[in-house]
Amino acid sequence: MQSHIKNLSFAGAIIALGIIYGDIGTSPLYVFQTLLVEGGKINESLVLGSISCIFWTLTLQTTFKYIVITLQADNHGEGGIFSLYALVRRYGKWLAIPAIIGAGTLLADGIITPPISVTSAIEGLNNVPALSDPKLHPEFIPGSHLIMGLVIGIMVALFFFQQFGTKVVGSSFGPIMLLWFLMMGGLGFLQVMHYPTIFKAINPYYGYKLLTDHPGGFWLLGAVFLCTTGAEALYSDLGHCGRKNIQVSWIFVKITLILSYFGQAAWVLNQPKGTNFDGVNPFYAIVPNPHLFMIPCVALATMATIIASQALISGSFTLISEAVSMNFWPRITIKYPSNIRGQIYIPSINWILCVGCVLVLLYFRTSEHMTAAYGFSITIAMLMTTILMSYFMRFVKHWPLWIVVIILCVFLTVEFSFFITNAAKLLKRIFFVVFEIGLIFTMYIWFKARKINNRFLHFIDLKDQIPLLIALSADESVSKYSTHLIYLTKANNAKQIEEKVMYSIMSRKPKRADTYWFIHIETTNEPYTMEYSVDQIEPGKVIRVEFRLGFRIQPRVNVLYRKVIEDMVARNEIDITSKYESLHQYKIAADFRFVIMEKFLSYNNSFGAKEGFILNSYFAIKKLAQTEAKAFGLDTSETYVEKIPLVVKPVGNIVLKRIEGHE
Repeated sequence: MQSHIKNLSFAGAIIALGIIYGDIGTSPLYVFQTLLVEGGKINESLVLGSISCIFWTLTLQTTFKYIVITLQADNHGEGGIFSLYALVRRYGKWLAIPAIIGAGTLLADGIITPPISVTSAIEGLNNVPALSDPKLHPEFIPGSHLIMGLVIGIMVALFFFQQFGTKVVGSSFGPIMLLWFLMMGGLGFLQVMHYPTIFKAINPYYGYKLLTDHPGGFWLLGAVFLCTTGAEALYSDLGHCGRKNIQVSWIFVKITLILSYFGQAAWVLNQPKGTNFDGVNPFYAIVPNPHLFMIPCVALATMATIIASQALISGSFTLISEAVSMNFWPRITIKYPSNIRGQIYIPSINWILCVGCVLVLLYFRTSEHMTAAYGFSITIAMLMTTILMSYFMRFVKHWPLWIVVIILCVFLTVEFSFFITNAAKLLKRIFFVVFEIGLIFTMYIWFKARKINNRFLHFIDLKDQIPLLIALSADESVSKYSTHLIYLTKANNAKQIEEKVMYSIMSRKPKRADTYWFIHIETTNEPYTMEYSVDQIEPGKVIRVEFRLGFRIQPRVNVLYRKVIEDMVARNEIDITSKYESLHQYKIAADFRFVIMEKFLSYNNSFGAKEGFILNSYFAIKKLAQTEAKAFGLDTSETYVEKIPLVVKPVGNIVLKRIEGHE
């Protein structure tokens, strides 16, 4: 995305509409309908109370928490839960846990948002007058095979086209969403004109009375929460649009959302007493002249929900990419379908989400059933963001403790209320629990196993090893392994090297080379850093290259290292002509070889149950992940993979009795 878009502009605000507001902008399709279905007897107190709760949820949760406060957690222009974690992780090791839980639940949301959004739009066909008679057209009843087939077709096509990127169609997202919000606000405004007293619902008293006096009123918060489910996207997509464009465009979006919700409520209160609202979706019911406008309305709703789904899928790719960079997820294939910065495609995640979305639709069948299970994941994600934000406000922004405590109490009270009411949906969403636990489990195991692994990294002084490396390089009695031999090192200190690297070079069959390279990759807290430095520890013989890469940059070492070599040759810092006489006279380039050391869990281990479970799970997951060579973008033709046993706690106290041999 071009950097100028991050500055406040009309174009930037339109792009924000297309990228950010899809999920929260399509909520009016099903939120108020869900409240009417779950609220029991429909009366003025239910309608006014519901709308009041929606208004204050959008004001407190979306506007105040995300637009005003969370968008300040700007990590060099980028947002999202891992960007926030990168800003605060130095203030507490345990903060990795809310980051993992928040990321896992956000990803789990990716398998219910597309089907619920697209289904609620397509079900609008049931409101087209020519198709609305269930006896004549049973194929358009919610949950019918035709509607489900259309939704599945749209979703499969959506996931299929991810591999080509959204460069071609992405430019149309903003204008389509602008039309959607104008239509939604306009329809609501027409109804509000007929019943302006609906605006008294802004008084929080009506919301309070709903929660305390209405039968089961408190539990309606689970449905109210659906109006703010897209709020996390406001922060996650900060890098695509910029804070100012998001904040300004939100004013327009919130006005249209409020008009839509208040318009639906006004329509309901304007109906004669005793009206049966079963199967009625107020969003479509307020469309004037349905013979003329219903089909265009459904078509626009469908396009808006597809855009909402696209934004969520792209967000899932970004989240996993960041998790890989920050060692929360196994290394997997990540592709770049276009030259737009930040646009990526992850095949494995794409098809997992696709299968998940289709299964969700087949299991729940209608949007009404899906809303009954929706919201739990996002509530947890929001709670985790609140925890991380409290650290950001206190330790990064240095806000007074009393202000942080007040803000924390407000949001924890609101979000725990939503959590309790959404937890009641748990039995209806067992389908998702396995998926969520699998995501969180994978991140936790990967994170903890890397910590255990790092405990057994032993570093030694590199300067002490230089005489040995020079001696080996000059020893012609040892056959040359490679002219340039390259190792990846985890040593943050340029004066150190892993003991296992020296063991690999010197032991068994010594690896003689003319030049030994040690490459270190530092992942920065900034998203798009791309820097390197070269330290000729022993000129021409021992060279260390330090890459500083942002957490959104994939470490394609082969490409990056080649660029370093080209720069060094251009500066006359190194000669890469082959040292073999026959090749040197024809100026043939020397050979380069990478050595990658992959660990496996040794049988010579005796550890506790917890460590054993973590490490066995880690290596089981690792078998499904990319190889180290592929993850670092190394060509297999010039890469040697060396297997290294991981011994955490050697088996000891072996009692072995020697006996004399029998004649």
